[in-house]
Amino acid sequence: MAPKLPAGAAVDPVVAYRDQDFLDSDDGRPLRILAEYLAPLRALREQEVRDTIVFFGSSRIVPDGPLGRYYAEARELARAITAWSMTLEGQAHRRIVCSGGGPGIMEAANRGAREAGGRTIGLNIGLPREQRPNPYITPGLSFEFHYFFMRKLWFAHTACALVAFPGGFGTLDEMFEILTLQQTAKLDRKILMLLYGEAYWREIVDFDALVRHGMVSPEDLKLFTFVDDPTAALRALQAGLSPSAPPTLSGEPAPTSTPAFAPSRSPDDDDDGEG
Repeated sequence: MAPKLPAGAAVDPVVAYRDQDFLDSDDGRPLRILAEYLAPLRALREQEVRDTIVFFGSSRIVPDGPLGRYYAEARELARAITAWSMTLEGQAHRRIVCSGGGPGIMEAANRGAREAGGRTIGLNIGLPREQRPNPYITPGLSFEFHYFFMRKLWFAHTACALVAFPGGFGTLDEMFEILTLQQTAKLDRKILMLLYGEAYWREIVDFDALVRHGMVSPEDLKLFTFVDDPTAALRALQAGLSPSAPPTLSGEPAPTSTPAFAPSRSPDDDDDGEG
């Protein structure tokens, strides 16, 4: 308990950015949101992370469970991606495996990347059922988010590709967020999307029915590719991703030590993405 001050005693003021009561208040919310953008940005620059391959999938999948094969295969794929990424030329770290930072498929992805000797990112989120970061994330690249939308921004804006393993509401939410961005061309670059486990995805989402009812166009089904084993997934990633770093909007090569953001586009932007 703080000591009681005598009547009329002066209290030294605290600058606003060190006032914890203010930072935790409703009025401080914009600063908290901004911090969840700037802190990861700084860390990715310091760690020279260029772009990411994001793994989505259920936190409930465990190695010895009914869908345990997906844990093993996510781990194997992340290990292979990381080994490949370390052969790419350039000063920055590219094709870095990134996950939601928790257990299940997320853990498998980070684990496989670490076993290959590479860096790996975890974007954890505070939930009512406490989700703890898994132990395989690279120190300095483990981030804790309060706001789902800021976490989603970081999933999208550094991703060159994502692999969606079987999952539930969270995986569907994140997967369809990226699909919507691709369908609407809201980002200025393509994000290669693989749906891992064709039988699972076709059972829980009737993509053909969406076309049949006119809710999406046949071309929209080309926004993703089904894969069923780590070798096929790695081959699809290597075929679909350019070996060179993506350029900036000006067309010039981007600095190798900074994240390669995918800026958003406006409806009146030119086809080349400038604006």
